[in-house]
Amino acid sequence: MPHHTSLIAMLVFGFVLAFVLGALANRLRLSPLVGYLLAGVLAGPFTPGFVGDAEIAPQLAEIGVILLMFGVGLHFSLRDLMSVKNIAIPGALAQIAVATLLGWGLSELMGWSHIEGIVFGFSLATASTVVLLRAMEERRLLDTRRGKIAVGWLIVEDLACVLALVLIPALAGAFDGKPDAGGVWQALALTLGKVVAFVAFMLLIGRKAIPWILARTAGTGSRELFTLAVLAIAMGVAFGSAELFGVSFALGAFFAGMLLNESEFSHQAAQDSLPMRDAFAVLFFVSVGMLFDPRILVEHPLQVLATTLIIVFGKSAAAYVIVRAFGHPNSTALTISTSLAQIGEFAFIIAGLGLTLGILPRDGYSLVLAGALISIMLNPVLFMLLDRWQARQDAREDARIRRETPPEPDVVPMDIDGHAIVIGYGRVGSELARLLHERGVPLVVIEDDADLAERARAHSLPTIRGNAANKRVMLEAAPERAKLAVFAIPQALEAGETIARLKLLNPAITVLARAHSDAQVKHLLERGADAAVLAERELAYSLAEMVMATPPYRPARA
Repeated sequence: MPHHTSLIAMLVFGFVLAFVLGALANRLRLSPLVGYLLAGVLAGPFTPGFVGDAEIAPQLAEIGVILLMFGVGLHFSLRDLMSVKNIAIPGALAQIAVATLLGWGLSELMGWSHIEGIVFGFSLATASTVVLLRAMEERRLLDTRRGKIAVGWLIVEDLACVLALVLIPALAGAFDGKPDAGGVWQALALTLGKVVAFVAFMLLIGRKAIPWILARTAGTGSRELFTLAVLAIAMGVAFGSAELFGVSFALGAFFAGMLLNESEFSHQAAQDSLPMRDAFAVLFFVSVGMLFDPRILVEHPLQVLATTLIIVFGKSAAAYVIVRAFGHPNSTALTISTSLAQIGEFAFIIAGLGLTLGILPRDGYSLVLAGALISIMLNPVLFMLLDRWQARQDAREDARIRRETPPEPDVVPMDIDGHAIVIGYGRVGSELARLLHERGVPLVVIEDDADLAERARAHSLPTIRGNAANKRVMLEAAPERAKLAVFAIPQALEAGETIARLKLLNPAITVLARAHSDAQVKHLLERGADAAVLAERELAYSLAEMVMATPPYRPARA
């Protein structure tokens, strides 16, 4: 293959393999991450067939890390963390310490050095954001006390990983050769000094500059420029932080996202950058899978088993004991421990950094990846067992849990009937819901964005947080008793599939939807919508009516 096509081949095979295996994993009710990682294994040098470029893959993975960390910062919520800080902060730190010690203990049995054991153990300590949030969303737990504790716990783990990404290179440099206590402290002090300088620069200048750039770009009216500005900020700050302050790409991207989160354009920035973040996140997982040597499953089965037990049972048991020690009910402790019984993105980033710096052996990296694959595949099974356990609890236990847990805000009135379901509470949906509410139409709102759902609840609207495409979410809106459903979301393809399922639940319901092209109108009508509004055309009609109402043209209108 010509050298100049290696990037194209990597992108094509990476996306195609990831799509096929990700779709298959989703079909089997597993996380698509399993499919993405297996795609990397197939494209790696340890399996026959296509082999991805070993030089390009790590660079694509680095871009994936930058955008992943940018997304973490963009959704970082200090408010959510503070609401559960009394358990999330000490609980997460204690659980990280337990998992790290267990990993370090296993490394001692394998004859590794102390620094290798610490990096290995820390790689096993943090859960996957993608897997945890998906499990919580499927079970409608994100807005419950249990869900908020799990998310707060995850935020603390993410912050710990961000700090580790800063300190690990300093530790690697200090332990290069014969360890010296003075050298270690000197390296740590120098690194922390650079971090402090970077943080000060971002808080003093970045906090003002980033929102100002976005505001001016949004004022141009160009969506392409706005999306480009978001990506330029993410990549530019990450690269500049590494070049000017010597800190990691990951830390720079995290701070860029965190400061962007304070801007009034944060929601639009998150929405516009999501496709790019998702695409490179997939390539990140594919690149990680390329480094996995499947032979470790045969050559070191006991070590793989021990690593998996640390992830699935060791740190989960620690989380269970901690949550119970804080006085929370058994169901909350089991939910938290089950949701943390896996590892993902940060495990790969930490382990990959350790491998690059020479403070984690390749077998250690393969063990981390094997543990991630197995634990992600086992997580749905563990949740299924947990669901069955909870279903067997008697009515008295359920009543006690309800008394101890604040009422969930997503509950729709049991007696609601003849209502309208508004899917999406963005600019269109919120205005529509306001007008219908003022006219006395009973409403139920479905919105998957946390901030928008909270805004709908603040206006006293029964709101269900989740994706309407999820059957469990749609059933909570009582579609069998609804008279009308309005799809105010701009995603016509997703709306079309949801409309088809909604019509199966209630064939008599009237469905209206929005579209942005004649092709979308056709698609929505074919899937069962009773009417589809072409937004641009309706806007043109409204403007034409306003024009004809002005004095110069009023006679012509008459």
